[in-house]
Amino acid sequence: MDLVSFNQISPEAAHAAIAHCVAIPGWQTALVAARPYATLATLYAEAERLAALWQADELEQALSAHPRIGDKVAGAGKEAALSRSEQAAMQQADGALQLAMLAGNQTYEQRFGRVFLIRAKGRSGEEMLAELQRRLNNDAESEQQEALKQLSEITLLRLKESIT
Repeated sequence: MDLVSFNQISPEAAHAAIAHCVAIPGWQTALVAARPYATLATLYAEAERLAALWQADELEQALSAHPRIGDKVAGAGKEAALSRSEQAAMQQADGALQLAMLAGNQTYEQRFGRVFLIRAKGRSGEEMLAELQRRLNNDAESEQQEALKQLSEITLLRLKESIT
C-alpha cells in the first residue's frame, strides 16, 4: 500500500493494514491516530518513536504472535507468512543446526520465561544460533532490552515492506 492510500483509508482499514507488523494494539492505534503523514520518513520515524516506548507488557503482548526460531510456522495469515519468509534460513539449515537451535530455545525459555526473539530476516541460521548463545549470558533486564530492540527492528521492517 502506498502512503497516500494509508493516509486516506478508514481507521479500521488502516489498523488492519498494519496489524501484521506487531501484535501490540496500542502501537497500531497510536500510529493510525497520528495520520496523515507527510512523508514515509515521518511515518517510519513515528513508528520508531512509538516502539521506543515499549516495556515488558508490550513485549509479552507481541510474543504471543511470534513462533520459536526454527519451528515450523503454522497458520495462513499474513503474520505467519511473514514469519515463514523471515525464518527461511533456519528452515533450510541442516539437522545439526536445527537441533542446536531447538536446545538453545529450550535453555533460553527456561532462563528468561519467553521465546527467543531475533530479527531473522537477513541472518543465516548460524548467525541466529550464535546470537542466541551470546544472549543467554545476559541478565534479565539486559535481555529484555535486547528483545525489545529486536521486536522494534522486526516491526519497522514489516512496516516498511507494507507501506511504501
